[in-house]
Amino acid sequence: MTSHSYARYLSPSYWFSLVFNFFYVLVQHVIIWLFKPPPPPGPEYPKNPKGRIAVIGAGLTGVSSAAHAIAHGFDVVIYEQDDKIGGIWAHVNKTSGLQLNSLLYRFHPAVLWSCTFPHRDEILSEIRRIWKEYQLEPRTRFNTRVASVKRKPGTGEHIKDDPAHSQSKWIINGGEDGEFDAVVVTIGTCGQPMRIKFPGMPQHDDNASDTGSEKHEGDDEEVFQGEVLHSSELDNAKLGGKTIVVIGSGASGVEAVETALEQGAKHCVMLARDDKWIIPRNIVLDTMIAAQPFGREMPLSVIWEKIITAWNYHGAEHLVPARLGIFESTPVVNDEFISQVKKGQCDYIRCDIQRLTKDGVRVKVRGREDKPREGKEEKEIKGDVVVLATGFKKPELSFFEDDLFPEGYERPNLYLQNFSTEDWSVLMTNSSYQNAIGTVGHFHIGIYMRILLTFLMDPYARPTSKDMKLWVDVIRFVKSGARGGALSFFTYMELTIWLLLFHIFRLDRLKWLFFIMQGWGVYPAEYKEKKGKGKAKTQTQTPQLKFGSTKGVEPDGDAVQGI
Repeated sequence: MTSHSYARYLSPSYWFSLVFNFFYVLVQHVIIWLFKPPPPPGPEYPKNPKGRIAVIGAGLTGVSSAAHAIAHGFDVVIYEQDDKIGGIWAHVNKTSGLQLNSLLYRFHPAVLWSCTFPHRDEILSEIRRIWKEYQLEPRTRFNTRVASVKRKPGTGEHIKDDPAHSQSKWIINGGEDGEFDAVVVTIGTCGQPMRIKFPGMPQHDDNASDTGSEKHEGDDEEVFQGEVLHSSELDNAKLGGKTIVVIGSGASGVEAVETALEQGAKHCVMLARDDKWIIPRNIVLDTMIAAQPFGREMPLSVIWEKIITAWNYHGAEHLVPARLGIFESTPVVNDEFISQVKKGQCDYIRCDIQRLTKDGVRVKVRGREDKPREGKEEKEIKGDVVVLATGFKKPELSFFEDDLFPEGYERPNLYLQNFSTEDWSVLMTNSSYQNAIGTVGHFHIGIYMRILLTFLMDPYARPTSKDMKLWVDVIRFVKSGARGGALSFFTYMELTIWLLLFHIFRLDRLKWLFFIMQGWGVYPAEYKEKKGKGKAKTQTQTPQLKFGSTKGVEPDGDAVQGI
């Protein structure tokens, strides 16, 4: 061992990192011990399911939702149009990682992260581990696009006004997998890459021969001679020594700049139509910002904007958004980008895109206070590669019947922002999300799933269509004037308040509080019995408690754990 190797043991930062990582993993093990629901003991379980649930999408949210359902005794079938699990995480660059501290990005209680900001491969590994541990592999239909979701004729006829005595049964793709008691849509908000077509952009002609002939949108002016890539295509791109022009200023744009510079790009230029707030990767600050309970810009929100400006934008105040509040759009969580701009590695230009030219992009430059389309100074930004950080298309819901999302109550204007106001058995976890300060990969995935399971087990806990629409209308009134709409943006504290009020306004639901919020209870007895067979016969069996209810459905033989 060299003297250099010994020297690291004398470094305070080495020991601090070692102690921090130890406690970081320890905290996660405590969370796992407290909240992880028991997986089924084998692929044949549950043998006596309480119901059947269809999950559309095998991304992070779909796998987590299905794992929660099967842990509490419900059978599931997952439909995935791709040939692998992971959703959007399976289609981003390997350098893409969490923007929020992984301690806050616990999409399932069994997750065990190795570091604070893991990248794509570790995230996919954890999704795959949960998928296998909860026996979801044989329950997943790969390469299966959901074309239709229909009610079974004769079911759900009075679901809107009398849900306690009416329940829908669902048929997926004609019924090959039988009937389902509920449908959980976890297609997310990111579908296929969105490639905005600018004039002068080279584009392959599908009708051309294999000679590689190209065409471009617009008139007969020049076509960009370099390479045009979407921000999700940078893994194998050759960017070393090149000038990269990134169109788009959101999270994917910031990550594109970071990836390009890591791969040896000579210089980057970000062309920004809209500004985004960039906040540091600090778990305390990020949690405090997300703890704002109003879910919209408030008079005192300027205090947080001043704090973030002083903390994160020192020396680069020209990057601070002039017309956007911190509680009006999802911020970008990043520690590198502002530093890269200050070092001259990346230029940040507010502008309106005119067209691609032979050598780059022609724009009209705007000032910090100017709105889009108010650019006046025309300028050509030269570059070797143009990266379209223009996001992803929003997945469609064309497979559903039209009456599930009537006008005024379509995404994101849903009950608790995730349930169809016309039928409580249709859950849209993270599929109606637009903007928030928090994360879509948090513990609310399990909470929403357990709310649905509660509706299935207890008919008298179910809401009517009128109740659900009233909830949406009240939120609209309380947040009237919010930019983009009342439910287009929320903070995590606001979401927590919604879920708590769900119980308080209906006291008959309080008996389910610890099950819904913490996941404690309703563990299938058959899982425990199977596990117990491997233990000594002399082991004393713990008496089982049951949920007692004079109304509704009592879970048969389910052990209830209370803490």
